[in-house]
Amino acid sequence: MSDSIKIYHSMAEFYAATGGTMEQDLDCTVHRLEDVHANPPLVSPLFRANYYSFVLIRTGLGRYLIDNYTYETKPGTIYFTNPGHIKGFEIHELCRGYIITFAESFLKQYVHAHIFEEFPFLIAEIAPPRYTDPATFEIFDRLGSQLLSEFQSGSTYKAQILGSLVRVLLLKIKEMFWHSYDPLHESDRGSQIVRTFKQNLEAHFRELVAGRIEGMYQVQDYAAAQQLHPNYLSTVVKSKTGKPIQAWIAEKTIAEAQALLARSDATVQEVAYRLAFKEPGHFTRYFKKHTGLTPSEFRRAG
Repeated sequence: MSDSIKIYHSMAEFYAATGGTMEQDLDCTVHRLEDVHANPPLVSPLFRANYYSFVLIRTGLGRYLIDNYTYETKPGTIYFTNPGHIKGFEIHELCRGYIITFAESFLKQYVHAHIFEEFPFLIAEIAPPRYTDPATFEIFDRLGSQLLSEFQSGSTYKAQILGSLVRVLLLKIKEMFWHSYDPLHESDRGSQIVRTFKQNLEAHFRELVAGRIEGMYQVQDYAAAQQLHPNYLSTVVKSKTGKPIQAWIAEKTIAEAQALLARSDATVQEVAYRLAFKEPGHFTRYFKKHTGLTPSEFRRAG
């Protein structure tokens, strides 16, 4: 990742840094596009966002960038982006509509506790825009208006009401565009997040076995390497590979342990320390749990 790519955790933070204004409330924001992009033409800097955004474009022209993909925006465009991607946008003609953003914490607290099971399309790696007809867009335009009204209200139940309306928005998106989406069908091969995790996993163990670093990476370390929340990385890896991220780490640990035991003269204690186990006894128990053999039994069997 280029050092010039800034990481933003909310749209309010993004606009504050780039000279615009946007009210931040809860972990959810709703604004009119014409209010936050009032002076086109404009080109945004590239940035990496750690939040979800839905953009509903009633009128206007431009385009936006997601990683290596560029998409046109025009009247009737609906698109969403999720955390972790490098983003940018251009506005050629004033866009009118709505931008709705929310954090994972808001989704889980106010929309659905098991948000990715209910709405798996939220972790779709590539989500092209939808170009809708006027009748279809009207449905989302009304929802955008309701969301904005509640966002600007002082209601005691503001968060709960916004959560309910966001759930309606997600249900309509799912019904019309993503009703049959299955993360496994997108596959880990099509997932940049999964590919990067696997590359980082391999690189980390090369450094570890070579003795160039100390300490085994945990899920939060792999997440930090991609500027993602650990829960989000875990969800993406499990959904797109069918296997929990902890299983990937455990399998890699055992594979490296087996290679060291089979191909080197290192003692079991030395192998344990090489793989960042502080206690050889812990390594022996871990190895037997995953293979059914102790390290010594494995070496004799080979």
